Amino acid sequence: MQSMKKEHVKLTQADQDFLESIISKGTATAKVFKRATGLLELNRGMTLQAVAQTLGVDYNTVAAWRDCYRRNGLACLKDAPRSGRPINIDGKARAKITALACSEAPDGHAQWSLRLLADRLVELGHVESISHTQVSNVLKKTNSNRT
Repeated sequence: MQSMKKEHVKLTQADQDFLESIISKGTATAKVFKRATGLLELNRGMTLQAVAQTLGVDYNTVAAWRDCYRRNGLACLKDAPRSGRPINIDGKARAKITALACSEAPDGHAQWSLRLLADRLVELGHVESISHTQVSNVLKKTNSNRT
C-alpha cells in the first residue's frame, strides 16, 4: 500500500521565497517566525501534529494558520485586529498617572500598587475608568519604576 503525502498547504513559489527570506533574516517577531516556519513545514508535507510539536504550539493553532493562509494568503502572518474599543488615554491623563505614581503612597501602604493607582485616578476624576493593566502600560512607556 502506498502512503499518500497529504498536502496541508500549497504555497506559491513567491510565497515560499518570501517566508524563507523572513526566516533567514531573523528579524521577524517570534509569532511571525513560528507562523512562517509552520506554513513552510506544512508545504513540505509535515502533518499538523508534527508541526505543532516542532514549534511547541497546539495542533489547533497550526490548523488555524493553515486555514488563514488558504483564505488570506500571507496576510495570515499578521494578527487579526482585536475586538473591543481601543484604550484612549490622552497626554493629560498620562501625566496625572505618572505624577500620582511618583507621589507619596497613601497611609498604610509602603508604595503604590497598580490597583491602588487605578482606583485613586477614578476617585480623583482624572479618568472615567481605568484598569490596573492600563496603568501599568502607561507607566511602562514613561520608564517609571515606582510601582
